[in-house]
Amino acid sequence: MQAPPVAMATAGLGKVRRRRRRPRLGVGPAERWARPGAWPPEAPGPPAVRDSWLAPRGGFGVLASSLGRSPDGGSCCGCWFWRQWKQLSRLQRNVILLLLAFLALCGLLSFVSLAEEWKALEGRSSEELNVRPANPPILPAPRKAEAKPETLPGGPPQRPQRHFRRGPPKLQMRAPESDAKDRGQDAAAPGAGAGGAGWEGAAQRTSWRGAATEPEQGTRDPLRKAEGTPKPSPQAARIPQDPAQQNERQQAVVEAFRHAWAGYHKFAWGHDELKPVSRSFAEWFGLGLTLIDSLDTMWILGLKKEFAEAREWVSEKLWFQKNVDVNLFESTIRILGGLLSAFHLSGDDLFLEKAEDFGNRLMPAFQTPSKIPYSDVNIGTGVAHPPRWTSDSTVAEVTSIQLEFRELSRLTGNKKFQEAVEQVARHVHSLSGKKDGLVPMFINTNSGLFTHLGVFTLGARADSYYEYLLKQWIQGGKTETQLRDDYLEAVEGIRRHLLGRSEPRKLTFVGELAHGHFSAKMDHLVCFLPGTLALGAHHGLPADHMELARALMDTCYQMNRQMETGLSPEIAHFNLYSQKAAKDVQVKPADRHNLLRPETVESLFYLYRFTGERKYQDWGWEILQSFNAYTRVPSGGYSSIGNVQDARNPQPRDKMESFFLGETLKYLYLLFSDDPDLLSLDAYVFNTEAHPLPIWAPA
Repeated sequence: MQAPPVAMATAGLGKVRRRRRRPRLGVGPAERWARPGAWPPEAPGPPAVRDSWLAPRGGFGVLASSLGRSPDGGSCCGCWFWRQWKQLSRLQRNVILLLLAFLALCGLLSFVSLAEEWKALEGRSSEELNVRPANPPILPAPRKAEAKPETLPGGPPQRPQRHFRRGPPKLQMRAPESDAKDRGQDAAAPGAGAGGAGWEGAAQRTSWRGAATEPEQGTRDPLRKAEGTPKPSPQAARIPQDPAQQNERQQAVVEAFRHAWAGYHKFAWGHDELKPVSRSFAEWFGLGLTLIDSLDTMWILGLKKEFAEAREWVSEKLWFQKNVDVNLFESTIRILGGLLSAFHLSGDDLFLEKAEDFGNRLMPAFQTPSKIPYSDVNIGTGVAHPPRWTSDSTVAEVTSIQLEFRELSRLTGNKKFQEAVEQVARHVHSLSGKKDGLVPMFINTNSGLFTHLGVFTLGARADSYYEYLLKQWIQGGKTETQLRDDYLEAVEGIRRHLLGRSEPRKLTFVGELAHGHFSAKMDHLVCFLPGTLALGAHHGLPADHMELARALMDTCYQMNRQMETGLSPEIAHFNLYSQKAAKDVQVKPADRHNLLRPETVESLFYLYRFTGERKYQDWGWEILQSFNAYTRVPSGGYSSIGNVQDARNPQPRDKMESFFLGETLKYLYLLFSDDPDLLSLDAYVFNTEAHPLPIWAPA
């Protein structure tokens, strides 16, 4: 029996609706059923039913028809995109929307970045637009010179003249492969190229930059010594003219430096540190740390070519206007100290200009409630801050920047640098919480008070506080008795509270004191102390300081000697009890690494310079041989190692610290010299990064 027409129509309608759920690619419903009354040919049912099906969807059909065609029957481009958009799935639409949002965000960020750059360039002259800015917004505006200064060929234009500064001391330096006649000729010929900048003699201080700039009317020559400021020691520092004058051991140091420098030059040029094993580099501040730390070492070793190339990089690539945080202490001793030392040895004003610029950028660190500086400062923005985890600074860091800032003030005539650091020194002098001259490790930047009381060490976080007490006194011509008295009191505190003797060799060592409990733990950093004690005795302090220096020097040598590699661990513990077959020096697994540190050879240099005993040179030679045997990387450079007790596998750590070139090899070279006038310790004082600065003559 045949079904009623209505039933047949209903069945047909259901079938058509099921077919509409199928995806139709390329053809939309507006295209297929645009004509009124159109019905899919395969759908059954009478026209009335078909028309009734279309009636409820007439709105969509009319809309689709109106969107698909213009009133005159022509195609509409925008409508075509709309139809394509409607055919996409919800997932596809969301993906496209996300991509568009991402592109819009990138465009916004790019606009902000470009706006900042244009703002920074606003107001600069057309000549200055080709170089990066030398001074941040926080610095005082430089003065304009009356005459346009000459510029280096291929280098950035000379920056405008700044406030008064004094020239370097007349050190009567003799550079390698030069003589007095050559220096006189060079001094008469301005505009020497950058390659030999400053090497032709300290008397020619402007050879690298051409004629001197005339000062403004009513001012003094910026290179003229300011009246009333201390003068440096007139004693000359004699550098050998010919590498042939170097003895065999010094030549070995030069070869080691060349090998290390070759790796840095090839794999890390212009970056902070070399990673010699992976033949790459590591960044800390992004300021060419190894290069700046090595400038004076190259000058002292007579490496003329390497020095000139590094000087060119400083001139063309070293800019401090960058958004980067630097550690106040580390950047002061390495960068500021390295630039000041390079200036004194070479007489090249470029280094002093860079030093002054950098010193200005460090000054915001002192803007604290207590005037105790923050540990970190952004040299681009001028924003200073403590570490993320505390508001404390370490005592060693805030009291071991004085040599550099004082010297910067003396050279530039700007007292703000010296006043800032001496205010810190006076404040620390007046604080309670000390123990017979020994100081805690931390100080709060808000309150200005010591924190973590009762813990005393000469290792990390406190070491160079004691070193700089003595060296500031020497730097200032031995006139600041408060510094000397604080140092003498601290030495007595060391004797009373921190000295111990090991078994079985009865080695004298410096331990730590924590809330009345003595620990037989001694950092390798403490090996600076024998040299410091010997330096004080040489400058007239009690003779028994030299006796303690000798005893501690023996201990530091044994910290190297008793290791299988001949290199000291980072931290040693001393045996206090008589035990069969026990060694004096014991090492925990976490402390057995060696970072190529200089403290042992530093003290060997002082002890040999003051005693003349050859054993100190021999001990240094053993250490150099160990560095070559266990830390030298064939492709270039030297690597710190992870295990000084394993001669077969010392476990290279793939990092060459900048102080290996700046300190360790420099002290070894000076140790092997038999010339006591090579950087005489009556004319120079070394900062804690081994950068020599002149001793001020009495006013």
